[in-house]
Amino acid sequence: MQKKILVGIDVGGTKTAVVFSREPPAILARAEFATRPAKGPQLALNQMKKAIHDLLSAQDVDNADVLRLGVSCGGPLDRVRGIIQSPPNLPTWENVPLKSILEDEFKVECLVENDANAGAVAEHRFGAGQGCQHLVFLTMGTGLGAGIITDGRLYRGADDLAGEIGHVRLTQTGPVGHNKAGSAEGWASGGGVAQLAAQSVAAAQKKGKRTLLAEHVRSGKPITAREVGLAAQKGDAVALEIVRSAGERLGEALAILVDILNPQRIVVGGLAMRLGDLLLDPARRVMQREALAQPARTCQVVPAALGESIGDIAALCVAMGI
Repeated sequence: MQKKILVGIDVGGTKTAVVFSREPPAILARAEFATRPAKGPQLALNQMKKAIHDLLSAQDVDNADVLRLGVSCGGPLDRVRGIIQSPPNLPTWENVPLKSILEDEFKVECLVENDANAGAVAEHRFGAGQGCQHLVFLTMGTGLGAGIITDGRLYRGADDLAGEIGHVRLTQTGPVGHNKAGSAEGWASGGGVAQLAAQSVAAAQKKGKRTLLAEHVRSGKPITAREVGLAAQKGDAVALEIVRSAGERLGEALAILVDILNPQRIVVGGLAMRLGDLLLDPARRVMQREALAQPARTCQVVPAALGESIGDIAALCVAMGI
């Protein structure tokens, strides 16, 4: 007999993916759609349910063939009750009871987990964290959050809020992240890089410096972290400086994690997967300078190994029961 299907749902501010698997990390089927948080949660919820029904039909199976649903989503959220509580990338999702909505629809157990925790388990089980007993995973997407593995197990904290490194203030002023100016998320996340880019390009234009990013300003569209990364990879001096600055601030956050948690490895997702050593080399240098010498020597800082599929695998890990 074939194993029952696990359904993973990766809810992001830009897109939502639904994946099926009988043997993670192998993907049996996949669907993706734009989340469109500005339109509220109902549209995405309808598309989510339709995607699951469509994939079940395409596999010629029904609800009885599903073992469990697993949702990976940015916090804050109530993991136990499965309620999404207005994450920064889903501001219109105010107390959405996603667990009960999906369980009512499919008559199957649904588990919900913070995306950083789910990502940590995914990298620990299937990616760059394999073999580690002490691991920190950083999302480094639109925001900056951490999932923590200690003694081989996920650490959530008393209120399921462990790992909010993005909220730590690095400077008194600076880019805003996690509702705090100068926070680690403000300096070292996709949203933070976009803020740095807007300031840096404006300053460069005043000084008459040329930059590929000026094209985006002329088009009237905001500069994204992705565009900064592409320009940096082409050798654009302004973009390279933005990436270096973000990397150094990331290194300050890494030093805090190293001093407190003494991990064997810190795995960085999001921007680090796309920028690699352009971002991580300055981060490693600052971490080595700022952290205690022995734990800094012990800790490796590496990009996530699951690449762009990490969200899919993370959601499946939630469905596996983490």
